[in-house]
Amino acid sequence: MRALILVGGFGTRLRPLTLSRPKPLVEFCNKAVLLHQLEALRQAGVSHVVLAVSYMSDALEAAMREQEQRLGIRISMSHEKEPLGTGPGTAGRVKIQRDWGLGRDAGTGTGGASGTRALGSPRPCGDTHGRSAGPLALARDLLAEDGEPFFVLNSDVICEFPFAALARFHRQHGGEGSLVVTRVEEPAKYGVVVCEPDTGRICRFVEKPRVFVSNKINAGLYIFNPGILQRIQLRPTSIEKEIFPAMAQDGQLYAMELQGFWMDIGQPKDFLTGMCMYLQALRAQHPEKLHSGPGVVGNVLVDPSAKIGANCVIGPNVTIGAGVVVEDGVRIKRCTVLEGARIRSHSWLESCIVGWSCSVGQWVRMENVTVLGEDVIVNDELYLNGANVLPHKSIAESVPEPRIIM
Repeated sequence: MRALILVGGFGTRLRPLTLSRPKPLVEFCNKAVLLHQLEALRQAGVSHVVLAVSYMSDALEAAMREQEQRLGIRISMSHEKEPLGTGPGTAGRVKIQRDWGLGRDAGTGTGGASGTRALGSPRPCGDTHGRSAGPLALARDLLAEDGEPFFVLNSDVICEFPFAALARFHRQHGGEGSLVVTRVEEPAKYGVVVCEPDTGRICRFVEKPRVFVSNKINAGLYIFNPGILQRIQLRPTSIEKEIFPAMAQDGQLYAMELQGFWMDIGQPKDFLTGMCMYLQALRAQHPEKLHSGPGVVGNVLVDPSAKIGANCVIGPNVTIGAGVVVEDGVRIKRCTVLEGARIRSHSWLESCIVGWSCSVGQWVRMENVTVLGEDVIVNDELYLNGANVLPHKSIAESVPEPRIIM
């Protein structure tokens, strides 16, 4: 089987982390987001993955060459020279498809619609407008090569990926497409999916319903027959406003409900929430992978190369990456600390993301979704409240109110 992963955007919602590396390569629970997806696809029998990319594609290519060999799968790149928009004037730009297994360009052509947020998972305000079917059209030849159904997923999504179950569901109903839906507590904030309870056949989509019609939303995971490619032209086309409604009207689109957790981790607060969900799932399924010992509270994931000092309290819901040094007397909860960072003695961190190679001084307090970009230095005895600090900055004074540090 084949799969298309939509990784083409600038990752603006996850800045400042994505100023240093593409979003799919940001570590989520000590593994690049994209690797969570690639490994799940491989387990489901996928042998060829197409990445729809544009931003920092060279970094992605270098990383994926190694993963292609490690996983034993073929990885191709559907490359937009620029991230293409969905509005007028976007047609006619060049894309290149690279196949690393073959070591050559696999084809060239002209592109229309954008891969930046195509087929993405829904946003809290029900923003489903303008998502483009462009990446499907650009990768048409690769996806339709064997005539078999193919998966499509958004690189922002983290969950217990149900690819094998989705493939079985798709074969059983015999329709043209299947999407995964997940339940939400406040459906009025979203675009919801209305489907038949017995068969899962989708009847319609309702944007931010004022009265209850459904509590199921699009989770950003799909499987399609190659026939869907005939519905998509090389022009700006909204998959959700044009393609999905037409498929539903034809009785060709079905929904499978996701079991377990789900989160769009494309922005820092959701990244941390998704981390908590993932660690809880790890506790239920693979508790041996979690860290234990003096001062560890709840679900904590620690890379074996990290060093934690004496009298620390770590957790609940903490991920500590490779080569991290946590000095004595540090308190960390609900945080991700990325590779090579150092947290100096007696600092207190809650709901933070500490970027690669950062240095947090002694007696520092950071909270409220503070995010440090790569190589940030925070001086001793400072308070950071909801600060977003761009890479390679040195912080010499407290940040008492949330703001961006340029």
